[in-house]
Amino acid sequence: MTTQTGVIPSLVDWHETADLHPYFVCDVFTSEPLQGNQLGVFTDGRPFSQAQMQRLAREMNFAETVFLLPPQEGGDVRMRIFTPAAELPFAGHPVLGTAFVVGAALGADAVSLETGAGPVPIALERDGGRVIFGRMTQPIPAWEPFARGRELLDALGAGPSLLPVELYRNGPPHVYVQLASEDAVAALRPNLTALAELDVAVNCFAGSGREWKTRMFYPSAGVPEDPATGSAAGPLAVHLARHGRIRFGEQIKIRQGAELGRPSLLYATATGDRDKITSVEVAGTALIVAEGHFRISQQ
Repeated sequence: MTTQTGVIPSLVDWHETADLHPYFVCDVFTSEPLQGNQLGVFTDGRPFSQAQMQRLAREMNFAETVFLLPPQEGGDVRMRIFTPAAELPFAGHPVLGTAFVVGAALGADAVSLETGAGPVPIALERDGGRVIFGRMTQPIPAWEPFARGRELLDALGAGPSLLPVELYRNGPPHVYVQLASEDAVAALRPNLTALAELDVAVNCFAGSGREWKTRMFYPSAGVPEDPATGSAAGPLAVHLARHGRIRFGEQIKIRQGAELGRPSLLYATATGDRDKITSVEVAGTALIVAEGHFRISQQ
């Protein structure tokens, strides 16, 4: 039964004696609310076991959900990152989105986030006191030929790749396939069951110069398609520079997520040369769009 204003009086104190656990929701790699890649950030992960974190990530059902913990290596905060199906040592949009949350809380122009892949520094830019842009220095990826390239291309149903199909590791295992056009990328209807058996994040891209379009599929991690993949943006810049499609030190703009109705914009730069990568930077913006509490009693 409701009142004339639509409020349900019996729910005013609905939490009773349960513990309330605060979280924020961020839209990452977008300057427009309700676009980009969604991220859940639990500001105090200490009450939760690993199994509870995984169940909460499944409940949130975003590409990733983050749990913040006290730092152990001199950073501002330690973070654990979960997809709906697994924990990741590093992922790009969770790091950038968390940096906006932590930077806003601390009033800082730079933060260091401790991940499973080591500390990640993020420089923050402000306008009138509000954080509007962030630049993260990512782990430098290792790369190798992808041994199951033929199976991958068959699962995509997209024809050959214009560059070698290679695997990059900076936490998640990212594989890259260059298609002939942006239309070919947009038209992809991959066999997600077959892709899941490969147990890699599959990145399909097309473009030229500084402008590129990507789509990323990672069904084995519970992410059929991702609207913005920060951990893939850095290795893409490395991949393009190594194969002469861009210059080292040249920033590229990556568009992603249109097919999911969540358009995203990422920037990436790889510096160094073919023999040695010296730095990888991924940049973009994020917005805090919601906050709430989970009502969970600890037994």
